[in-house]
Amino acid sequence: MNWIDKLMNKIPKQTKYAGTLSGRTPVFGSYITDVYASDTVKQAIGCIAAEMSKLNPIHEREYEGDVLAVNGTIQKMLNNPNEFMTTADFIEKMTWNLFIEYNSFAVPVYSVWKGNDGTEKRSYKAIYPVKPMLTTFVEDASGTLYAEFTFSNGFKTVFPYEDIIHLRYQFSKDDFMGGNESGQPDNEAILKTLKINDSMMEGILKAMKSSFVTNGVVKYGGFIGKESTEKNVKEFEAQLQNSESGILGLDAKSDFTQIKRDIKLVDPETVKFIDEKISRNYGVSQPILSGDYTKQQYEAFYQKTLEPLILKFSQEFKKKLFTQGERDHGNQIYFYQKDTILMSVTESLETVRLLGDSGALFENEKRKMLGLKPLPELEGVRKQSLNYVDVDIARDYQLNAQKKDEKQQEGEENGGEE
Repeated sequence: MNWIDKLMNKIPKQTKYAGTLSGRTPVFGSYITDVYASDTVKQAIGCIAAEMSKLNPIHEREYEGDVLAVNGTIQKMLNNPNEFMTTADFIEKMTWNLFIEYNSFAVPVYSVWKGNDGTEKRSYKAIYPVKPMLTTFVEDASGTLYAEFTFSNGFKTVFPYEDIIHLRYQFSKDDFMGGNESGQPDNEAILKTLKINDSMMEGILKAMKSSFVTNGVVKYGGFIGKESTEKNVKEFEAQLQNSESGILGLDAKSDFTQIKRDIKLVDPETVKFIDEKISRNYGVSQPILSGDYTKQQYEAFYQKTLEPLILKFSQEFKKKLFTQGERDHGNQIYFYQKDTILMSVTESLETVRLLGDSGALFENEKRKMLGLKPLPELEGVRKQSLNYVDVDIARDYQLNAQKKDEKQQEGEENGGEE
């Protein structure tokens, strides 16, 4: 069975175009521009996608102020999205689609049944990133919104919009799609910079080619014919090739004039400015691109570029994978950064100390955070410092101590009166 056959295909019998605030017809095509022919653009997006692929999506539930991990069908799907992709592959694909198309779609596959309380239950099987060539938003008589996808091979299918993951980049002008008012990638500004960069590269190429043309002129002191000219040129070339010292001998009848070349290439600062202008459009600095960044530079990259994307992923997956009731009960998806990527060795040690002393870490978790392999004898072992005590116990202890002090003080006062 083809994987697309597994996707739910609930096509309503009667539909109309979904209403929009702008009054535009909600039909959106997919058009790839030449902006991604730029190596700088590819490097910037590739850098973001590579960092995003390190994320670890977790199904968790908030309960009475605590957060508990839930190992259900959703978590199993997140750990193994589909038969073609790992979790890292899936996130990377979604990120690339987001920056190329300004919209990124994924369709989960699930089975449905009724629980004992009569509510709908879902068992998730897989989730597939999809890249439709045409997206149309329609609604049925009840007002339910659907997304109709048309793919490059002509295949067409419809999904309830509340079931599909839809990430949007630069979601501003259109009611449904990211990008410009037509739901297309808004590359007009970056294309102007890329044209300047392309012209600059063409100029450098031409300047380099010009350095391989005529370098000098030999002037003979008399009139010579065509045959003699050709003969003299060959003799001159032979002298050039055979002169090991670099000194060329000429007779008194000839004179060599060198053509001085002053090739002006683009200065490094200009090239750096253009590259930074392109990469800055995607929130990626040159140190991040080269991998030669400081902790502070990576933190700035994380806060400016990665963190907004992580929130988009987390909130969209939470909204589409859970019903309103499940969300009200604290179910959520969060894309965590693996390990302590932003921490120095000193900060990692301090984190291990603080969390370890409070009993929040298993012993093997501590070793992993410090780059050490887990040990079998420490499996399931968790320790904590006796310097810490449960909040409720501490409160009871303080209240009892306060009452004891009050009784002692009352006794002393009564004894003094007698």
